[in-house]
Amino acid sequence: MGKQATEMLKGVLEGIVLAVLAARSGHGYEITAWLREQGFTDIAEGTVYAVLVRIEQRGLVDVEKVPSEKGPPRKVYTLNAEGRRQLDEFWSTWGFLVDRLEQLRTEQEGQ
Repeated sequence: MGKQATEMLKGVLEGIVLAVLAARSGHGYEITAWLREQGFTDIAEGTVYAVLVRIEQRGLVDVEKVPSEKGPPRKVYTLNAEGRRQLDEFWSTWGFLVDRLEQLRTEQEGQ
């Protein structure tokens, strides 16, 4: 990804993580690995952990500590009802932005 894409991704990463958690619970490493498999190769694991801490503090996820074979227990994150409301708002905002950007693009191409 180029610098512009990386900067844009930072602005929507919370919504992306919420969307991942809407489909499946997971811990930070699993979420990062899944995102990389989907083509988000430049996402640093630490960036995802920072998002997880933020959404936990905002009460958007439930957290369960589960034993790990390698080291301390892992925090498994599950989207809760408040997180689903936040995700719905994210998708609504995303749809609005996509519509407006597409309108701008087509207007510009028409000139």
